[in-house]
Amino acid sequence: MIHVPVPSEARTWYQRAFPEADQVHSISGLQAVRVGDVQLEFVPSDEKVSSGPAGTVAYWQVPEFNAALAALQDLGATLYRGPLNIENGLVICQVRDPWGNCIGIKGKRS
Repeated sequence: MIHVPVPSEARTWYQRAFPEADQVHSISGLQAVRVGDVQLEFVPSDEKVSSGPAGTVAYWQVPEFNAALAALQDLGATLYRGPLNIENGLVICQVRDPWGNCIGIKGKRS
């Protein structure tokens, strides 16, 4: 679950960030998309759980790191951590979505 002020706006942004995402029908204010086998659910943030970096960060394998990072930044994501070179020629980083939540990406630079 990703906590945001307006779940429908987050769903739209994540569909643009992950063009392969399929929209899942909303129920009771819950908005969701499915990216492969992963379902991202967007729920209202509140005084108990706010938007922002905390807890687990999911990392997405991307075909080309620089292109994926540039595409996310073009949509308004901001670099949060990295990039960091890791094993096997891979690079990772974290970006923050427009609501401050973290997304990790991992891939090779060409």
